[in-house]
Amino acid sequence: MDAPTQVALVTGAGSGIGAAVAKALIDAGWQVALAGRRSEPLEEIAESAETQTIAVPTDVTSPESVEALFTAVHDRWGRLDLLVNNAGQFGSPSPVEDFSYEQWRAVIDTNLTGSFLCAQQAFRLMKDQSPRGGRIINNGSLSAHTPRPNSIAYTSSKHAMTGLTKTLSLEGRRHGIACGQIDIGNAATDMTSAFGTGTLQADDSLNSEPVMDVKNVVDGVLYMAGLPLDANVQFMTVMATAMPSFVGRG
Repeated sequence: MDAPTQVALVTGAGSGIGAAVAKALIDAGWQVALAGRRSEPLEEIAESAETQTIAVPTDVTSPESVEALFTAVHDRWGRLDLLVNNAGQFGSPSPVEDFSYEQWRAVIDTNLTGSFLCAQQAFRLMKDQSPRGGRIINNGSLSAHTPRPNSIAYTSSKHAMTGLTKTLSLEGRRHGIACGQIDIGNAATDMTSAFGTGTLQADDSLNSEPVMDVKNVVDGVLYMAGLPLDANVQFMTVMATAMPSFVGRG
């Protein structure tokens, strides 16, 4: 008999880590739903894929948009085996006293509420499908452990992501749903393009920081995704070896 189709959904799939993960899953033979705010980059990935994909423009901060996304997945494949909760934004770096309410809401609504809404819909689908269960991988950050200056909303959202991950892991047990988190430090993407010229440090100096190939992140996600559901990587940290201010004082 043919192996059952493995279906993945990647949010924030139009660029950066999300696009890299989505392409790697496609190359590995997964059927992939691509979710993101802009349709053009999603369609570009879908058109170049050799396996089945769907591109679904989605606003993860909207319950209605997220519900429509998961309905599209169910209508296409009838199941979901993997959710990669990757959609996120950093926001404009700003001291806490100057950080606007609108900026706060934009970051928290995308990074945290969006991940919750997608996980909730994934639970509803995974627990009732046959075979039952699935896996959720949340994109954390080293900011889930250690903040950067001027990152109040982003850091708060990633600390909260850890609580989301642990709770999903606990409540997922009864449904055969595993949940893990990958905490990433200085992967080379558009978001980290300025790190080579200089970024603000904890001591208020401005220094360049090393970055690593995003493939290292992709390999970690693929390893987590490939485990049987009776095994789980609860937390994985993948970081540029020499990046400052996480291991040791600085």
